[in-house]
Amino acid sequence: MAAATPARSQRVFLNHLDSHCGRGVGEYLSKCVVGASLEDLEEDEGEDENTSDAEVSNLKGGQRPKEGVYQVVGTLSKVESNKPSFAVETYAVSSRDELLSHLLECEIILYNITEDANQIEEATWAASALHTEMQRFETLKIFILISTIMSWAKSKPLDPEDSEIAFTDEDYRRRKSHPNFIDHINAEKLVLKLGKTNKRKFSTYVVASGLQYGAGEGILHYFFKMAWLSETPSIPVFGDGNNFIPTIHVLDLAAVLQNIADHRPKTHYIVAVDESMHTLKELIKCISKNVGPGKIKMIPRENAFLSKELTPLKIYIHGPPGVGKSTIAENLCKHYKLHHIKIKDVVSETIANLEKIVAPKEVEADDMGEEGEDDEEESENIEEAQELLDGIKQSMEQNGSRKHQVLKWDLGHLDDQYVIKFTKDKLKTMPCRNQGYVLDGFPETYDQAKELFNLEDEDEEEEIKGRIPKCDKLITPEFVISLTAPDEFLKNRIINLPESVVAGTHYTQDRFLISLNLFRELNTEDETVLNYFDELEIHPQIIDVAKFEDPENRIIVKEIIKEIGEPRNYGLTDEEKEKLERKAAEKHLVKEAEEVAEQERKEAAERAERKEKWEEWNKRLAEVKRQEEELLEAQSIPLRNYLMKHVMPTLTQGLNECCKIRPDDPVDFLVRQNISSRTILKSNQINIKF
Repeated sequence: MAAATPARSQRVFLNHLDSHCGRGVGEYLSKCVVGASLEDLEEDEGEDENTSDAEVSNLKGGQRPKEGVYQVVGTLSKVESNKPSFAVETYAVSSRDELLSHLLECEIILYNITEDANQIEEATWAASALHTEMQRFETLKIFILISTIMSWAKSKPLDPEDSEIAFTDEDYRRRKSHPNFIDHINAEKLVLKLGKTNKRKFSTYVVASGLQYGAGEGILHYFFKMAWLSETPSIPVFGDGNNFIPTIHVLDLAAVLQNIADHRPKTHYIVAVDESMHTLKELIKCISKNVGPGKIKMIPRENAFLSKELTPLKIYIHGPPGVGKSTIAENLCKHYKLHHIKIKDVVSETIANLEKIVAPKEVEADDMGEEGEDDEEESENIEEAQELLDGIKQSMEQNGSRKHQVLKWDLGHLDDQYVIKFTKDKLKTMPCRNQGYVLDGFPETYDQAKELFNLEDEDEEEEIKGRIPKCDKLITPEFVISLTAPDEFLKNRIINLPESVVAGTHYTQDRFLISLNLFRELNTEDETVLNYFDELEIHPQIIDVAKFEDPENRIIVKEIIKEIGEPRNYGLTDEEKEKLERKAAEKHLVKEAEEVAEQERKEAAERAERKEKWEEWNKRLAEVKRQEEELLEAQSIPLRNYLMKHVMPTLTQGLNECCKIRPDDPVDFLVRQNISSRTILKSNQINIKF
C-alpha cells in the first residue's frame, strides 16, 4: 500500500471560542487531521492497524496529531477571557476591515449564531464581505453558518395524520421558524444565496443544529445543576413534557462540520440532530435518575419564566473536643456548598429511616406519583430493617446505656460497626458523591478510618506487600485538617462558654474532661487516624488554634480555604455573578452615601458647637469688659473728690485771671499770683492727662 501524502493544515475561523459550542467544536477540530473523514476506517482496519488506530484516536478527541491538523483561530465573547489552549490565535478586532483581513487568511469560516443572537448581523456581514472579495481568492473558501433547528419550529408536518414523518433536506424552502428566530432563518437564506454565485471560489453551507449538550451540557445545564446540587426533592418539568427535543452532542456537531469541510457535499442545507428522539420529560427523568434525587415534578409551562460547575470536595476535620471543629465545618460547608456530616445526625437520621420502614404505612394517593416504581426499588426489606434496629438497641444496652432513653441513641454507646456502616452509606449517597462533604470529627482511630475508607474487597496480602492501604477513592477525604490546642486553652474556652450553649452537650465539666483525656490517649499511640491518612499520602494540614486570637475561627477558616483553593462545585452563572456584583456595588454605594452623610452630620455638629462656643465667649468677654469698667469707675472716685476739693478751685481762679490778662507766660503769671508750685505741678499733670 502506497504511503499517503501528508495532509496540509487548514486555517479555520470560529467566532466566540470561549462559548460552549466554541470550546467543543474548536477543541475537536484542533485534533482532526485535514481529510481524515474521507478515509474508510473499517476498510483500513485490517490493512494498516497503526494508521487506523491513530485516526480513530483523532476522531474521538485523543492526542492532537502534530501535522496536517486544522489550525483554529477566532474571536472571544469576552475580552477578559484567556486564549483557549486549542486555539492558534485569538483576535480582539476593533474594526470590520481588521476582521475581514483575518477571515481572508482562513480556508474555512465557521459562524455560530445558536448561542448569541447578536452574532447574526456580524455573520451575515462576514458572508457578504467574503462574497465581495471572492474573485481574489486563490483557493476555495468554505463558509458554514451554524444555525438552529428552531428555524423549523413552526413548520407544518408532512402528514397531519402522522406527525412522526421526518422532514427532508429539500423541505427547508417551506420551513417556518419560531417567532423569536426569524432573524436566524433570514440569515440562513442569505448565506445560501451568496454561495450560489461561484461555488469553485466561495461555497456556503447552513447547519441547522439541534439543541447542543455535552462537554459542559449547554442547554441542559439548568437541569444538571439542579440534579447535581440536590437542593430540591425533584427536578421540574415545564409543561406536559411530551414535546420532542431535537438535540445533538456538541462533539457530534463538530464531526458534522469536519465532514462538510472534507467532503464538501452537494446538499448545502444540513439538519444536524441525534438519530434518537426523546421528549423533554424523558430527558429530565434520565438526568434526575442518574445524577439527582431520582424524581421529577410537573410544573405549569408559565412557571418556566419564574425560574432563575464539578468534582466533589471531600474534607475531614480532626481535633480535640472544644477546638471548634463543628463551627469551622459549618463555615466551610457554607463557602464550598458541601454537606456537613455530623455522626450523631447520621445515626439519628438512619434510625429514623429504619423506623419509618418498619412502621405501618398508609400511602396517600398524592404520594404515589410517576416515580412510585423508583420508590419501591429503593425501599428496604422490612425484616432487615427491624433486625438492624434490634441490633442497634441491643448494642446500646450491652454498652451500658440503659440509663438513657432508647430513642436518644447516645452515640458513645453504639458499636463501631453500626457507626461505620451508617457513615459509609451516607458518604456514598448521591449528594455527597456529587458535591462532597465535610466530615466532622469521625473517624477517631486508625481502625475506624481503615474500616470506613478501605475497599470492601481489599486483598490483605496485597496491602501488606504494598504497605499502602487500598482506599475507596469515592468516599476517602482529599483534605485532612488537624486542629490542635493545649489542654489549658481548651479548658478555658469551655469554661467561658455560656450556660445555654453547654447545656445538653458533652461540654459539661465531667464529660468534657473524659472526652479530652480519651482523645489524648487515642492520639498518642503509634497508629492514629492521622497516621492512616499519611500512609495514603494525604498529609494533614495542622493548625494550632491557640496561636490565633480568634474566638469565631474566621482567620482559621480563611487559612483552610487558602489551602484548599477555589470551589469546584457548580459555579454561579454569569447572571448570578452579575447580580452579586451589582448588589455589592449597590451596597458599596449605600455605604459611601452613609459615610458622606455621617461626615456631613459631624461637620454640621462641629459648626454648631463652634458657633455656640463663639457666642458664649463673646458673652463672657462683654461681661469682663463691663466688670473692668465698673472697677475703674470705683477706683477713680477718691481722686476725683481730691481734685474737686483742693485743685479745681485754685486752678479755676488762675485760669480766669489768665483769660483776663492773657500773659505771654501763663505759668510764670500763676507763680507771681502766689500759686504754689505744687498746685501748678498737679495742674500740669492734669493737663497732660487730658
